[in-house]
Amino acid sequence: MSMLWRKKSMDNLMSEADDSEKGLKRTLNAWALIALGIGAIIGAGLFVRTAAAAANNAGPSVTLGFVVAGIGCALAGLCYAEFASMIPIAGSAYTYSYATMGELVAWIIGWDLVLEYAIGAATVSIAWSEYLNKLLGFISVGGKPLHIPFEWCHSPFEVDPTNPLVHGMINLPALFIIFVLTMLLIRGMKESAFVNGLIVITKVTIVILFILFGWSFINPANHTPYIPDATTYIDSQNVSHNYGGVMGILGAAGVVFFAFIGFDAVSTAAQEAKNPKRDMPIGILVSLAICTLLYILFSYVLTGIGSVGDFRTAGKEASVAYVIQTYMTQYDWLAKLVTVAILAGFSSVILVMLMGQSRVFYSMSRDGLIPKVFSEVHPKFRTPYKSNWIFLIFVGAFAAFIPGDIVGDMTSIGTLFAFILVCAGVWILRVKQPELKRQFKTPFVPIVPILGIIVCGAMIFGLGWTNWIRLLVWLVIGMVIFFFYSQRKSNLNKPE
Repeated sequence: MSMLWRKKSMDNLMSEADDSEKGLKRTLNAWALIALGIGAIIGAGLFVRTAAAAANNAGPSVTLGFVVAGIGCALAGLCYAEFASMIPIAGSAYTYSYATMGELVAWIIGWDLVLEYAIGAATVSIAWSEYLNKLLGFISVGGKPLHIPFEWCHSPFEVDPTNPLVHGMINLPALFIIFVLTMLLIRGMKESAFVNGLIVITKVTIVILFILFGWSFINPANHTPYIPDATTYIDSQNVSHNYGGVMGILGAAGVVFFAFIGFDAVSTAAQEAKNPKRDMPIGILVSLAICTLLYILFSYVLTGIGSVGDFRTAGKEASVAYVIQTYMTQYDWLAKLVTVAILAGFSSVILVMLMGQSRVFYSMSRDGLIPKVFSEVHPKFRTPYKSNWIFLIFVGAFAAFIPGDIVGDMTSIGTLFAFILVCAGVWILRVKQPELKRQFKTPFVPIVPILGIIVCGAMIFGLGWTNWIRLLVWLVIGMVIFFFYSQRKSNLNKPE
């Protein structure tokens, strides 16, 4: 049993961080990391999940759901920042868990992060495909709007609602964006960060424009009552949701938590930061603070312009463009820009998720827990190119042939679980190794880690039992791999 809890020593971790000849190329400064965080955070969650949380869970009090989710992320972010400043290694929560709670927990969290990064990237690429079609609809050729035929932008499991005889075959746009961004990642993090920086400027500008122009269109009736009475809402798929009251807000927090996924991806780039001990806390906390403020303002304006009824019916999809075209008619140009920003936002989220996944598996491979192919670095670009190729096939297959529903909540619950382990890890390491040098210290330990565990646990509770079961099944598959392969192949089996 002791083998399950064996830990990777801090000395070994730090020697890996200093191994500049074989390691990843250090190209990112604090501003690049902040942009990386904002690029990962603002995207599918803000533009898609806000309306879903308002319709199904909290109504206008979805803003409070963002506050709860933001508090949970801030608490976890403080713990991430401490770890990132003293363990500047690629791998995020996986690496931190390996140093504090042992090999079994590290494997669980590394496997769990596949839910966040790989499956999350596939899900967002499917949404990217949908919005590409919406953008093409603004362009007319011969008096007819452009569009991609249903067969070539949907999975084989989907049927055209306007023509039941038409089935999807393959989602080519989703596969295309996965391919392009994978090629960009293989080329190098510096180039990827530059492209991401341009995207960040674009979509943050659009979010701010929507807040500024939309504020005067807020209808106070849509915010009354601000917190609806507790009841139950059954959606179009006959799924029951807690609506209104405290449980509605908690449920909304779990749903919109998808909008915060990404700030922890900054920590996966620790081994590519120029000065990780200083820049990692800055990148994590500043990107999180900026996005939380924008989220609260954005959701307040969106739910003030459109009603809950809108988000349950005609405004269910492309909700932001819908409320602009319906209630802000003189700002039709903004609806088009929002659609462009959404595509850009989705692109940067996919980029950072693919980067995060390859870096987690890079670390796990170097530790012997998965095959060495995942840690082979390109001789010129110094990126884990073979890992990127493998995930192109895996993520691309999911994006091309599987529908994108349900997976958003799976991604959220996987990430929340990772956050809980990171919070626990900071507390454990403070007790067991208080002498370690920490350039950034999480304040008020153990209060902050405990509160982080509680808030993240409450959001997991709000996501419901169906998501608990999906997470459990995924973890069982991971445990089978661990006991039959990873435990035997681990580098910790080798003599020093």
